[in-house]
Amino acid sequence: MSYVVFRAKVADYDTWKQVFDEDATDRKSGGSEGGQLFRDASDPNLVFILFKWDLDKAREYGQSQHLQKKMQEAGVTEAPDIFFMEEVGQLSS
Repeated sequence: MSYVVFRAKVADYDTWKQVFDEDATDRKSGGSEGGQLFRDASDPNLVFILFKWDLDKAREYGQSQHLQKKMQEAGVTEAPDIFFMEEVGQLSS
């Protein structure tokens, strides 16, 4: 299974979340299979997303003008950190 971790600092979580939610259909069309959303325990404007995503499709989506526009609209304040990963095992604890 392939995953993408996206980490970004946003100006305002609620504004970012609204734009993010509105973009769900486009992410799905771009190959996202869903994921999990997290925020930093001490900074609610620091978000982390763990997506299930085919890596080739994720890279293509990550370079799209659409994503750049949405990040600007959502208030992403600096270039996000993006990691493309492959699962290598499960942990029991």
